[in-house]
Amino acid sequence: MYMTSSHTMQYIGLLLLAAILLQTIAVAVTFIYFSNVLTTMKETFSKSSVSCLMRANIRSIKGLDVGAADGKDDPCWQVTQQLHFLIEKSMSNRYQKEISSAVKDEVSRVLPSLVVQDQDAPPRPKVAAHVTGSYIPDADKDGGGPSNRKVYGQKIQSWESEKGLAFLQNVELSDGELVVPQPGLYYIYSQTYFRHTLIQEDEVEREDEGASAETARGKPMLQYVYKKVSSYPVPILLMKNARTTCWSKDAEYGLYSIYQAGLFQLVGGDRLFVTVSNVSTIDMDEKSSFFGAFLVS
Repeated sequence: MYMTSSHTMQYIGLLLLAAILLQTIAVAVTFIYFSNVLTTMKETFSKSSVSCLMRANIRSIKGLDVGAADGKDDPCWQVTQQLHFLIEKSMSNRYQKEISSAVKDEVSRVLPSLVVQDQDAPPRPKVAAHVTGSYIPDADKDGGGPSNRKVYGQKIQSWESEKGLAFLQNVELSDGELVVPQPGLYYIYSQTYFRHTLIQEDEVEREDEGASAETARGKPMLQYVYKKVSSYPVPILLMKNARTTCWSKDAEYGLYSIYQAGLFQLVGGDRLFVTVSNVSTIDMDEKSSFFGAFLVS
C-alpha cells in the first residue's frame, strides 16, 4: 500500500515538472517569435522608407500610375508628399531671402535713399504739401517777379495752403515758397494754367508800331521750378517747361496748361518755388494751377 502511494506521488511530480518545462519552452518560443517579428517589421519599415526616398518614381517609370484616392492610402506616397512639401517650403524661404536681399542691394546701389526700413524702426513722419491757386487783385499780380536777375520769370506768390483742396503736412509755406523740413527724396510737381486775352493784347500791340499780330499770338509760355539752399547764394533751377502756341485770329482768349514733375534729393531747410513767364496770364483756379511736393523716402 505504501509503495503504491509513493509511485503515485512520483508520477504526479513528473507530470508537474513536465508541465512547467513545456510552459517555459512555450514562453521562450513565443518571446523569440515576437522578437523576430518586431525585428522583421523594423527592417521592412526602414527599407520601405529608403525605397520611398530613392525610388519615388518607380511606379511612374513602369507605367503604373496611382490614382489620388489610392495614393493617399499608400504610406510611401505620404512620406514622399511630406518630404516634397518640406523641400518646397525650405527652398521658397531661401529664395525669398536671396531675392529680397538682391533687390535691396540693387535699389540701394541705384538710389541710395530708397533703402527699405526695418519693420521694427519707428515710422517716418508724413511730409507733404499741395498748394493751389488763389485769386488776387490784378494790381498785385504785377509784383510777383523776383529781384534776382539770375532767376527766370516771375515768382507766383499767391498760393492757398488751407482752403479747398490745399493742405500742408509738416511743411511750411513762406512768401510763396515751400520749406522742406527734413532731408530725403521728394517728388515735386507743378501745373500752371495760362489764359491769354488776345483782344486786349492786339489793342496794346497796335499801339506799338514795331510789333505784329503774329508775334502777339505766338508768345511762349514758360514755367520754372527752383530751389533755394542755404549753401548757395543763387536759386537752383530744378525743372523748366516751355510752350509756344498760336491761337486762331477769331479767338477772344487762349488757354494752355503746363505740367512738370520729378524726383529730387533735398535737405532740411531747402525752399521750393515756381516762376512763370508772365504772372498776369495765370488762371489761379485751385483745380487748374497748383504746386506741391511730398517725401518719398
